[in-house]
Amino acid sequence: MNQPRHNIGQELPVIRQLDDAAANRIAAGEVIERPASAIKELVENAIDADATRIEVDYAGGGKTLIRVTDDGYGIAADQLSLALSRHATSKIDGSDLLNIHTFGFRGEALPSMGAVGRLTITSRARGADAAAMISVSGGETAPVRPAALAKGTVVELRDLFHATPARLKFLRTDRSESMAIADVIKRLAMAEPYVGFTLRDVSDGGQGRVVFRADPCSGDLFDALHARLRSILGKEFAENSVLIDAEREGHTLTGYASLPTYSRGASVAQYMFVNGRPVRDKLLLGALRGAYSDFLSRDRHPAVALFIECEPERVDVNVHPAKAEVRFRDPGLVRGLLVSGLRHALAGAGHRASTTVADATLGAFCPQSTPHAPVYQMDRPSQRAIHAANQFQQPGFGEAVVGYSGRVEQPVGVSDIELGAEEASLTEANPLGAARAQVHENYIIAQTQDGIVIVDQHAAHERLVYEQLKSQMAENTVRAQALLIPEIIELSPSDHALLSTSIEELSRFGLVIEDFGGTAVAVRETPAILGEINATKMVQDILDELTDLSQTQTVKDKLEEILSRVACHGSIRSGRIMRGEEMNALLRQMEATPHSGQCNHGRPTYVELKLADIERLFGRT
Repeated sequence: MNQPRHNIGQELPVIRQLDDAAANRIAAGEVIERPASAIKELVENAIDADATRIEVDYAGGGKTLIRVTDDGYGIAADQLSLALSRHATSKIDGSDLLNIHTFGFRGEALPSMGAVGRLTITSRARGADAAAMISVSGGETAPVRPAALAKGTVVELRDLFHATPARLKFLRTDRSESMAIADVIKRLAMAEPYVGFTLRDVSDGGQGRVVFRADPCSGDLFDALHARLRSILGKEFAENSVLIDAEREGHTLTGYASLPTYSRGASVAQYMFVNGRPVRDKLLLGALRGAYSDFLSRDRHPAVALFIECEPERVDVNVHPAKAEVRFRDPGLVRGLLVSGLRHALAGAGHRASTTVADATLGAFCPQSTPHAPVYQMDRPSQRAIHAANQFQQPGFGEAVVGYSGRVEQPVGVSDIELGAEEASLTEANPLGAARAQVHENYIIAQTQDGIVIVDQHAAHERLVYEQLKSQMAENTVRAQALLIPEIIELSPSDHALLSTSIEELSRFGLVIEDFGGTAVAVRETPAILGEINATKMVQDILDELTDLSQTQTVKDKLEEILSRVACHGSIRSGRIMRGEEMNALLRQMEATPHSGQCNHGRPTYVELKLADIERLFGRT
């Protein structure tokens, strides 16, 4: 048990002014948390100095050496001593602390590093005849002296935390600290595609080992950003992401976001920036989850690199010591921009699915070979494809596919579908080609102009039904079909209470439920688009979804998740034999429906294999 802080009769504590050395060491505890934090501050200073190339060397995970070299405009010799003073900065004048246009602006980083390590700054200002150098160790500053440097600035920090050895005990292994350094550099490189970055580990001396390199990119902003993301996040992300470009009331959202079928098992590939500053902000991450909630299961995460830009007065970047979080003046507007911008871009991708799906399929065929490079992305549907799908949406298609309840035909084989001019036309005119066969009563095989497509009929149709339900709900035109005999369902008291709170919302998409006495309910109408369904099973599934959501979300907020569960009940089932015209109608509707490349849980609805890849499987090329 702790003893009382003060005994009766003890003298009152005296308030003292801390000296600069103590104040700087305290600041270092907030600003310089680890080697990666120091590198972040130094590289941001280099970017603010208009550097076009930045080199970072480190040793011992950054504990023994950090060196940042840039070709920026430098620091004048008579300003070097001031640069090491606390709260001295060239980036703001102090009159408006919200009008921030630069990275570092508080003037704490350099004096903090000098207070806990051995810091040397060598710089040659643009237009200066010579360079100058200043050193500080443990808070003790040496005089400015001449130095040799062609241009820019070199900041060298050795023996980080030597003046506060207790802090060293909290650092991780050299490998962990090195990984943190690489992550910082990669994030800054994403934000500055026109700047070149080189990261080297010089622990073994000499020239060191290049850990990361990104040459300056050229072209317009989107081309430069795409090229930079390709070099950092990889070819697969670059080929399986969509461009984001949205604006709302003075806020812009740009960047790239992955297709739902290119998702990760953790949120390790989510990069968010506000006015060029890398952030890990709860508001933005929550909005990202909301934007993808319609396409991914809860255990899958998208890969994104997103940039929000707004006037500096609309966001406070100084709410976190390391500036990793921000506070927006209008958080609701920003969240809405992010959700709507992402969903609009994903809808524009049409039925496109990740190329990695085909890559994994080919890899399964050849487990001993090296993975094939992804070579294909679906184009957006042509006007002809959309017109064809609209034709299939006329009366007849609904009965044939969406709400199919007719008699089962004989199995369809390759020879059962006419391979004439009409089929050849379908193959050439449509991205998903012409249906050739159904195998294992679940997979449609279609021939495209230069390959084949394999479609999971249940997963694909589940997505189509879901999108139609959403569209009808948005227009308040969900048609319901009355049951000849209402279906009576006995519920537990808890399930009855939970369902009763949601009856009004459920009626919005054509599911009409009424109390039937006690804890029983009567299902009187179901959504017409679902055709003949097992109402009891659907209500049980809805209850499962409500149970998952009830703790944190209202039914109204998460109605789409319930719709997703409901759509499964109106889908073409695995094991149901389809006629040729039904299969082609399904393909055409997929081409014209946004998000049809993945099911409601983010899994692919089809795989496309290029003819060249198939020929390689058989050793023909």
